[in-house]
Amino acid sequence: MWIKGERRKAKLSSLQIIALGFLLIILAGTALLMLPWATRAPGGASFGDALFTATSATCVTGLVVQDTGTYWSVFGQVVIIALIQVGGLGFMTIATLFMLLLRRRLGLRQREVVVDSVSHYQLKGVVPLVKRIFFGTLLAEGLGAVLLSLRFVEDFGPARGIYYGVWHSVSAFCNAGFDLMGPHSGAYSSFMAYVGDPLVSLTLMGLIVVGGIGFLVWDDLLRNRWRWRRYRLQTKVVLSTTAVLIFGGGLLFFLFERNNLGAGRPLGEQVLAALFDAVTPRTAGFNTTDTAALSSGSFLLTMALMFIGGSPGSTAGGIKTTTIAVILLHTIAGVRREQSANIFGRSIGDEELKKATSVLFTNLFLVLGGVLVICGAQSLPLTDVLFEAFSAMGTVGMSTGVTRSLSGFSRAVIIFLMYCGRVGSISFAVALLEKKALPPVTLPRERITIG
Repeated sequence: MWIKGERRKAKLSSLQIIALGFLLIILAGTALLMLPWATRAPGGASFGDALFTATSATCVTGLVVQDTGTYWSVFGQVVIIALIQVGGLGFMTIATLFMLLLRRRLGLRQREVVVDSVSHYQLKGVVPLVKRIFFGTLLAEGLGAVLLSLRFVEDFGPARGIYYGVWHSVSAFCNAGFDLMGPHSGAYSSFMAYVGDPLVSLTLMGLIVVGGIGFLVWDDLLRNRWRWRRYRLQTKVVLSTTAVLIFGGGLLFFLFERNNLGAGRPLGEQVLAALFDAVTPRTAGFNTTDTAALSSGSFLLTMALMFIGGSPGSTAGGIKTTTIAVILLHTIAGVRREQSANIFGRSIGDEELKKATSVLFTNLFLVLGGVLVICGAQSLPLTDVLFEAFSAMGTVGMSTGVTRSLSGFSRAVIIFLMYCGRVGSISFAVALLEKKALPPVTLPRERITIG
């Protein structure tokens, strides 16, 4: 009996399985990218370059030390996009789909892991949810591929155009930010050549937003269509916060850049570029304007949007829209001396506030800690390192170009931040430290002065 009890204790928790699963996928991707035929040049990639790229792809970040389109072969690019798809949907979602295809039933344990991997709140209905995620993903990525191919076939011919359409549709929907435009418009140029192209820009923005609002929001929208009153509170908060960040952020980018990157451009192109600049930091990593040339206001705004990111249970990273909404609502309630934080006829409890503040400060401390370590390890501009760390933690992939200047030690720090950003900083900490729950005993309380 004692041995059986010990075996039960030795079982991995759901969060530990998720953290370990992502790690194994990264290591497998690293091995594949080190194969001689994974690069265009003979010899294959170094372990450092392969590990960084595999981590960035699996964690759907987009930071690169080698230009994807010019450095990696077609085989390497296929490996990268496969890692992006698995990382975006979550490996447990993919594993569940395979089990369903093999007509195997999911046990209680597997369902618990799936629930945690997609940020669901109950075991009931998790299998139908996974099916809807799969078919919804196929529909979104398929439509995006068709729209992008219309332009890319025109520019690069049928075969390459369709390949580019499919590849970039997956990358955009999974909020990854990897691109293959290097051979055509210059290494690390992303979509700067399409800054004034509505078809490409709007399609990419649509894919980013759909992938970033969260699978649970999809499910709610599918069930209730356009009936706003029937939506869950999470759906209402996610949609309203997302709209404010996109259009409010777009307006600020337009104002900040009208005399900088927007100078001399037509009004329509300025508006399109501003909206793209507001969407892509949450958390896709593509860019249609030169990130390194952004004004100071735009630079700071981009970091703020990267830190916030997308929504829970989505392909995006960051602290999430619900986290920032809960903190702001409780802050407003505190200033007004109200008993609770209220929105859309509902109140948000203290438990959500505790979790939101934990996520906020854990991510912030990790970013600032990473910045301190990198700045201590090598001499780089502070603003560039800050931008890089926020980009890694938010799994964004935008960069001022400093990624390629990082030393091996600094790259390891960025890899760690990308991993924490995808798994979830709180989830990663819990996965490492998780142990048997302690009895609910609290120490005597004593008041301290705040503010």
